[in-house]
Amino acid sequence: MIIYGDVGSGNCYKIKLLLSLLNINHRWIHVDILNKETQSADFLSLNPNGKIPVLVLEDGRVLSESNAILGYLAEGTKFIPIDPFIKAKMYQWMFFEQYS
Repeated sequence: MIIYGDVGSGNCYKIKLLLSLLNINHRWIHVDILNKETQSADFLSLNPNGKIPVLVLEDGRVLSESNAILGYLAEGTKFIPIDPFIKAKMYQWMFFEQYS
């Protein structure tokens, strides 16, 4: 898998951290948002929203939005609770963190 991002970004860093905690092999491609690399035609073909992070799976499927990527990577691990209420509380905090 390939991750496009910038570890200086909190949204990218939390993905890098989870990848490390889960020991998931990946390739990290640095994207410099200050030099408008997210606005290049190549990048926009991956994420028309023009934002990092972006996850590209080995089969070519693409996922964006940091919390969606975290949910995908953590599925079936200790980082996503099994109990529906506790899982909802986890998502509650993820949504709070993202937007507050």
